[in-house]
Amino acid sequence: MTQEASVGSGDQWFDNHCHLGSDADEALARARSGGVVGFVNVGTDLENSRAAISVARSNPDVWATAGVHPHEASHGIRGIADLLDDEAVVAVGETGLDHHYDHSPRRAQADVFAAHVAMANEREMPIVIHTREAWDETFSLLDAEGVPERTVFHCFTGGPQEAMACIERGAMLSFSGIVTFATADDVRAAAAQCPVDHVMVETDSPYLAPVPHRGRPNEPAHIALVGAAVAEVMGLEPGEVAMATSANARRFYGLGVDSGAL
Repeated sequence: MTQEASVGSGDQWFDNHCHLGSDADEALARARSGGVVGFVNVGTDLENSRAAISVARSNPDVWATAGVHPHEASHGIRGIADLLDDEAVVAVGETGLDHHYDHSPRRAQADVFAAHVAMANEREMPIVIHTREAWDETFSLLDAEGVPERTVFHCFTGGPQEAMACIERGAMLSFSGIVTFATADDVRAAAAQCPVDHVMVETDSPYLAPVPHRGRPNEPAHIALVGAAVAEVMGLEPGEVAMATSANARRFYGLGVDSGAL
């Protein structure tokens, strides 16, 4: 696993899924100084989605999503639909099913997930999906409700079989720092067989810091480590993956292609 990669190599990366906190200005400055050219700041409940929008409004290279994470599903989705009209919001979510923790009842998770899928389809917006230990249920719900045209499985944790099931539904896979973990052979196998036009990269910061930063808070400045690991298993150069995943992110979120950034 390539552990020496870092921002500053000249490659330009797009972190398509991060959670910027109170230190957003400092974290963004560190990432930009190393060539990170875009960020999607992801909402997980109503208050957090509003905060994500606020950061995006203040930074032209940051966009936001609005949604309710499955952990928060028991609180419902009131107010989320209104946020989707904000010009800084580029996707619905994150939403989905988490049967590992079950912080919200499974029925509530499914109902909230289905409501998000409906909003994405009605508005023709991308949807950001979180699924953990719930692949069959996730696919069943999507097939029943209608898979949004632009769907991404963020922080992909499945193997080759799950990856192919996602791709068959036209979805993107977003790989996080998990791809650098010693125990993540299935995730690396999935990345190895994934067409490059279906791949994006993320930090999911402040979570899941990649090796060699594992166990410490993550930040968007570490995205190149994720990208280098994906490049290694795909048999590509990091620069190729940087260019492809950045273009994929801009296309997926409807941001156009910034020729100065790519």
